[in-house]
Amino acid sequence: MNRTVCLHIAARACIAAAIGGAAAFAQAQSLESLTGLAGKAAGSTGSGGSNLGSLTGLQSGSMSNAAGIIEYCLKNKYLSGSGVSQVKDGLLGKMPGGQAAAQKDSGYLDGAKGLITGSDGKKTDLTSGLTDPIKKQACELVLKQGQSFL
Repeated sequence: MNRTVCLHIAARACIAAAIGGAAAFAQAQSLESLTGLAGKAAGSTGSGGSNLGSLTGLQSGSMSNAAGIIEYCLKNKYLSGSGVSQVKDGLLGKMPGGQAAAQKDSGYLDGAKGLITGSDGKKTDLTSGLTDPIKKQACELVLKQGQSFL
């Protein structure tokens, strides 16, 4: 093999490694990174539906929706552990009327079905078009958000 071919192969390997590393780094970052990772896989729409971009709105979203999402994530095994249940229960305890009121709260009910409602009113459906690793990451991010509400 001549030197030019070796350099060309090495350059491609470096680019591939950099892209793979960037993707892994992005996966470990923030909700906005999640938006970029899922990209068109979520079936982004401008008026609700499966708009992964609306996940960023959860930063100002409701406690009830976060509690519902955590319930969904527990039920579907994207999150586990007693600490997760404690966060969910803590959020429900802060709601007026507590856990009983959650059964009637639209934010909680949507969350329990896998619908994240952002502060802008747009909904992201975790049940459609997202891979399990993306769903797990979304659940982890909502859990962090839920912890900040407590």
